[in-house]
Amino acid sequence: MNKSYTNKAWFLVLPVFLLVAFSAIVPLMTVVNYSLQDIFDVSTRYFVGVEWYREILNDPRLQDSLVRQFIFSGAVLLIEVPLGIGVALMMPKAGKWSVVTLIVLALPLLVPLNVVGTIWQIFGRADIGLFGWALNGVGINYNYAANPMDAWFTVLLMDVWHWTSLIALLSFSGLRAIPDAYYQAASIDRASNWAVFRYIQLPKLKSVLLIGVLLRFMDSFMIYTEPFVLTGGGPGNSTTFLSQTLTKMAVGQFDIGPAGAFSIIYFLIILLVSWLFYTAMTHGDSK
Repeated sequence: MNKSYTNKAWFLVLPVFLLVAFSAIVPLMTVVNYSLQDIFDVSTRYFVGVEWYREILNDPRLQDSLVRQFIFSGAVLLIEVPLGIGVALMMPKAGKWSVVTLIVLALPLLVPLNVVGTIWQIFGRADIGLFGWALNGVGINYNYAANPMDAWFTVLLMDVWHWTSLIALLSFSGLRAIPDAYYQAASIDRASNWAVFRYIQLPKLKSVLLIGVLLRFMDSFMIYTEPFVLTGGGPGNSTTFLSQTLTKMAVGQFDIGPAGAFSIIYFLIILLVSWLFYTAMTHGDSK
């Protein structure tokens, strides 16, 4: 039987391609254009080439924010991934309690980002917040508005509360996809719980966890709303991440050219990390 080939399918893809071009490529090229110019007003601008890129790469604000960003994203992954796997392993596999657990875990993911910041802003206060009041009640001098370490700890704890459910739900779906035959074979071999996790569950969760880690890293690397509402980037600049530094530069100071260069560098960092994760995923699947 001879197969016929046609290019009509490209016409079905064309509307999606045009939509992506309009919503992503055109704004990106606009930012690239801004990053190569010194803009004074709507009609006055001068081409400066890569001058803004040199200035931004040597800007202490970018360097400090980048270090804080990587530390924060690394801490998020080190806490949320093992915690999410542990929660998924303890969840009921079936029945009504499994449904209840899934609903409860999904609730934090449904809370808007600005509401999450507001909740923890109140929750962490020493006078009316349960968390701040409890810590000060046991003798811990906790004040996220004045102490940089307390502010950092609160932002990290807020992110863990908000997003660990995502890793747990992804891990739970991966665990449910493992055939029962693997567990039956492990039972016949009298494998311990650790051996089952190490040689059956963890390898089967690899693809799911890579997706979860990628999503969490990208989201934590672009975090803005929650720490902005909770601490405003303070005390000082202790919780000022890349997105907040960029916003201050573009909106607060109206430095369009440097902000454009900052945005492109920010985008390239995210693109590089995404490519590394994609390479790891495809390399793992090829084995």
